[in-house]
Amino acid sequence: MSEQPPVYVNRLSLANRLGRVAWSVVWLLLFRPSPNPLHAWRRFLLRLFGARVAAGAHPYPGCKIWAPWNLTMGPHSCLANDVDCYCVAPIELGAFALVSQYSYLCAATHDYQNPEFPLIPKPIVIRDRAWIAAGAFIGPGVEIGEGAVCGARSVVIRDVEPWTVCAGNPAKPIKRRRMRDSAEVGQHQNDVSIS
Repeated sequence: MSEQPPVYVNRLSLANRLGRVAWSVVWLLLFRPSPNPLHAWRRFLLRLFGARVAAGAHPYPGCKIWAPWNLTMGPHSCLANDVDCYCVAPIELGAFALVSQYSYLCAATHDYQNPEFPLIPKPIVIRDRAWIAAGAFIGPGVEIGEGAVCGARSVVIRDVEPWTVCAGNPAKPIKRRRMRDSAEVGQHQNDVSIS
């Protein structure tokens, strides 16, 4: 006779589960249907559920947030529509950090070698001025350095150094990010308008 596999045990507290049920109702009825420009309203709702959301942050109505009490959004940071923010562990966005549409921030994994398959929360940190481009996956425990760029559809499973552009599956560094000064920005805009 073969041994029965152990049953998965949900180790999250009852308070956590009830909080997520309450948040799901608020998200569905008040957060999700709000018009795009009403960021202040959505910041208010997130704060009611324990999120630390700075003034000027842009949580869009189509972003899904698993547990707001594990979310920190710095000033002028952004979670675009269709972002999935699976914040079992804390997820922190620095000032001006941008997470583009269809990206997945995954702050938990499972111990697949343990027969009970326990959930393992691991925080994600996205530093100031970093950009997570459309459809990127940011894995558990990853830190995206200040000013770093994770290219569209990248699978980021390791930390990304500050001011580095990475892309691919798995994501690898491809170059340094260099910001133009004001004169270069003006010249670049002129070049673009001419062509």
